[in-house]
Amino acid sequence: MLCSRKMFSFLVRKDFKKVLKRKDSDAGHKGRALEELRASLFNKFRLSEGVKRQRQCRCGPIAALTFNFLVAVGIIFTNKLVLNNVKFKFPIFLTFIHYVVSWFLMAILNAFSILPASPSSKSTRLSTLITLGTVMSLSTGLANVSLTYNSVGFYQMSKIAVTPSIVLAEFILYKKKVSFSKVLALTIVSIGVAVATVTDLQFDLFGACIALAWIIPSAINKILWSSLQQQENWTALALMWKTTPITLLFLVALIPLLDPPGALSFDWNFNNTLAILASAVLGFLLQWSGALALGATSAITHVVLGQFKTCILLLGNYYVFGSNQGYTSICGAFTAIAGMSVYTYLNLRQKTSKTSPRQASSVSVSRLSKENGNKHDGNYGRESV
Repeated sequence: MLCSRKMFSFLVRKDFKKVLKRKDSDAGHKGRALEELRASLFNKFRLSEGVKRQRQCRCGPIAALTFNFLVAVGIIFTNKLVLNNVKFKFPIFLTFIHYVVSWFLMAILNAFSILPASPSSKSTRLSTLITLGTVMSLSTGLANVSLTYNSVGFYQMSKIAVTPSIVLAEFILYKKKVSFSKVLALTIVSIGVAVATVTDLQFDLFGACIALAWIIPSAINKILWSSLQQQENWTALALMWKTTPITLLFLVALIPLLDPPGALSFDWNFNNTLAILASAVLGFLLQWSGALALGATSAITHVVLGQFKTCILLLGNYYVFGSNQGYTSICGAFTAIAGMSVYTYLNLRQKTSKTSPRQASSVSVSRLSKENGNKHDGNYGRESV
């Protein structure tokens, strides 16, 4: 009797262990299924966020360049009005006001949850953002100092040196090469702009030194803005929101070095304050439109746009207002525009040739992802233009 009871209890324990193992196995299958479902949902969510951020980053090139062109023309004359007619002889402090107003406007957008979010990835190092904020302060501040001591023609002439600086810097940093045909087109553009602005070269030694010191920060600024948006999925406003406080800190350090004393004793009447605030709002729009243009195109294309603006202003003064610019300047402007047309054509042809291989590769990747059960993690948003 005792033996039969022991046998019975042994069999019950054995069956119970089998049941537990079966339950553990079913739970394991359910757990793995839940893990796979959660991973699939996470990948889809991350991909949708990346697509949304890419759409926010990549504004249409024509719209971005047109927006930047119109704002840039307006702010050049507005800053000249503020620095010369209003007699506000504090270019770095004017730049500081620009960025304070920009930060205030972005804070309003952030309060209403309109400001785009920063990328969730931690691929952007803090040192890169600090570098961008520093060169932004130098680029914008020194540009306003240059406008104070130099003519608009000399200021535009100094921009010619930015193009080879960008080509050299992109080759050193990213091993990016420019074709010989593009180099030839850019050379024609530079020669045309030089000939077009040769009649308006008013400067002094200090202004010329400032213009030379402005070239390198301007080139690095454009390269970083373009690469961070195109390769790391930053939007223009999100990047401005992150770097503006850094820019303000460096501008505070530059004010006593480059500005004359007496900014607080300036005649802050209604008209003067309104002109300065109008310049600040245009400064925000210029920074935003410039960031959009750099995100949609490239650093060199943005420089070419600035030179196109110079030629259009010169031809507009000649044909609309009857300003006597001289036959040489007019020929130089048309030569530069011809070079810009060739450069634009070469860019469009290069993008068209790249479209079909990319589409074929995207189709093959999508097929492979279906076969592998979406186990790949696509490196979206990593292509440079």
